[in-house]
Formats: sequence, structure tokens, C-alpha cells
Amino acid sequence: MNEVKAGAETGSGGLSPEQRMSALFTGMVLNQSQLALMLMGIMPHPATGQTMKDLDGARLFIDQLEMIEEKTKGNLDQHERKLLREQLTALRMAFVEASSVTTEPAGVPAKAESPGNADFTGPAEGGDAGAPPAADQDSRKKFSKKY
Repeated sequence: MNEVKAGAETGSGGLSPEQRMSALFTGMVLNQSQLALMLMGIMPHPATGQTMKDLDGARLFIDQLEMIEEKTKGNLDQHERKLLREQLTALRMAFVEASSVTTEPAGVPAKAESPGNADFTGPAEGGDAGAPPAADQDSRKKFSKKY
């Protein structure tokens, strides 16, 4: 049993408790950052290789890192403080980009509906020259909007 304990101590690479805690803190910050980037669709999921988009989940990881920054003020060394600040800045900028990309595709379907609405209002203005063939009129009746 003492052999296992001795092996565990040497497994830390001879680090002091402060160095070990600093390494764990760095790993935790980088892990949280990678999870946030994965949920923003910037990094692929390590197991599947697919990207996903969950901005609410990403925001949660960013909020957690902000909370850690606030709660550890005055308790971090210069390296840890710099790492946390840089990661938060990068994540915030990535979040803004990911949010703006999400809003653009939402505008695309609205634009796609515009030509349908323009075709619908076109004949009402009295012009049959731009009238679509009869097959399109039948399909339009199936998918017409009712207000």
C-alpha cells in the first residue's frame, strides 16, 4: 500500500503543491475554454469530429470563467491572471462572432420568402405578363399564407 502512495507522489513530477495547483488551474481554464469553443461551433467535438452550436451552453462556460476571475482576484499569480484574462477576451470575441453568424442565416429565410410574396402581390397590380405557369399557381395555392 505504501508503494502505491509513493508512486502517486512521484507521478506529480516532483512539483511543489503550489506548482501543482497552478498546473491544475491552467488545465481547468483551458478545458473550460475548449468546451466553450466547441459549443460555439468553432472546434469540432473530439469524439465525433462534428461541430455543434449551443450558444447558451457556451455562454455558461464563459460566465463560469468570469466568476472564477472575480472570485480569485488577488489570489492568482501573474501567469494565471494573464491566462484567464486572455482566454476570456478570446472567448468573448469568438462568442460575438458566433452570435452574429447565427443571426445572418435567420435573415436568409426571410429574404427567401420575399420573392414568394412579390410573386403573390405581382398579379394583384394588374400585370399578367409576369404570371407564373399554371403548375406554379397550383403549388402556390397549396402553400399560400392565410392571415
